[in-house]
Amino acid sequence: MTVMKFGGTSVADAPAIARLVAIVGDRWRAHPGEAPLVVVSALAGVTDRLMAVADEAGAGRGGAVSDAVRDLERRHLQLLDDILAAAGATTDARTATTADEVRREIAASFDRLGQVAGALSVVGEVSPRSRDAIAATGELVSSRLVRLALTLAGIDAAWADARSALVTSGEFGAATPDMTATREALAASVAPHLARGTVVVVGGYVGATREGIVTTLGRGGSDYSAAIFGAALGAREIQIWTDVDGMLTADPRLVDHADLVDTLSFGEAAELAYFGAKVLHPSTILPAIEHDIPVRILNSRHPERQGSRIVAARPGGRPGGAGLAAAPARPGLTAVAAKRGVTRLDVSSTRMLMAHGFLARVFAIFERHRTPVDVVTTSEVSVSVTIDDTRALDAIVSELRAFCEVAVEPGMAIVAAVGDDLRDDPTLASRVLGALAGMRVAMVSQGGSRRNITFVLSEADAAAAMRRLHGERRPAREATA
Repeated sequence: MTVMKFGGTSVADAPAIARLVAIVGDRWRAHPGEAPLVVVSALAGVTDRLMAVADEAGAGRGGAVSDAVRDLERRHLQLLDDILAAAGATTDARTATTADEVRREIAASFDRLGQVAGALSVVGEVSPRSRDAIAATGELVSSRLVRLALTLAGIDAAWADARSALVTSGEFGAATPDMTATREALAASVAPHLARGTVVVVGGYVGATREGIVTTLGRGGSDYSAAIFGAALGAREIQIWTDVDGMLTADPRLVDHADLVDTLSFGEAAELAYFGAKVLHPSTILPAIEHDIPVRILNSRHPERQGSRIVAARPGGRPGGAGLAAAPARPGLTAVAAKRGVTRLDVSSTRMLMAHGFLARVFAIFERHRTPVDVVTTSEVSVSVTIDDTRALDAIVSELRAFCEVAVEPGMAIVAAVGDDLRDDPTLASRVLGALAGMRVAMVSQGGSRRNITFVLSEADAAAAMRRLHGERRPAREATA
């Protein structure tokens, strides 16, 4: 079977849901006996609105909470009416009853949300557990609407409660899956429907602990949910339907002639996702890697296009997709990516020379303040790091200055050149390094996987650096032709 995940823009309104229904319907009819599991995000923008509701409740603004909840309810009920209007005369008594049930459930969901958030606004405090309970509303409601739309189109579809399908740890806001318990839950709640040829619709991002307490996987977690479900059910493929054609060789807003990458390895995709390619949530890759399940990125607005396929090991070529130029044959870079809004810290001390424990002491400070470090370079008496989360920057710098000198440089960017061929082709690595000759590069690093070379430089130079590196992705003979 196939897992088909649709993001927020693919369920944003009635026309988007109609496209989803057509895509799923084509798959369902073309593969009898292999009904897909459909994983959906909240409607576009809804999770942000729900997070704002939590913030208003925490600030004690009960009136704003009530207004926001009612606005969200109206949007979902209007979408229900739009779906019914699009179905028109195809509705019958059975589907009308189903629509009434969905209407009642939407109203009840937002009544519960209003009660919970209203009570929290009286207290003026929102715990991580309460925030997850608020955030989960979006996917739980959107999945019911999608199931209704499928049913109205004559597709045999069932709804599964994500809180019963995905079992997680109790780390609210960033829960991790309990794969054994999740397999058992899916075997009971989802697998029987799929075995009968029934499409199952479930909300992404949301789960619950063994005790039934609602959790979320963190932002972008619907992709992660799809991969977890795919791994637990032994899927043939995990499809991520979004509003772009797939992974590109660069950000087309910064680099002309960016090509579609037809096929890339899991490792390349993970590096690109980490360093700024926002098509895919990095955690999505992990369950797929462990179970060798291909992940395909597809455009719900143009389902005829082939998209990008992510596999354990990339084959020799990567032809371009429909409507885009063909990417060059290997060897070469797969893509370049950039992460902006980065701050660089230079930490230096003569006490570092020949001393053990210095680096451990430095990085313990970042750990204590729960601040991830992106890029690291070291010399005999200094270490340079980059961070993109600066909420604890002042405290970190204060602690570091207790035993060393610290220089802080904001307004930096990370530019990464990514490709499996960097491991095997020394001429490619030298061309990548030479491409930025004359530019002020603050840091250079090559990851342990040796499939990326990372540069840290001023944000103002990031676009020019990407264009230069993108020019080096072709083989030398092709680039100079």
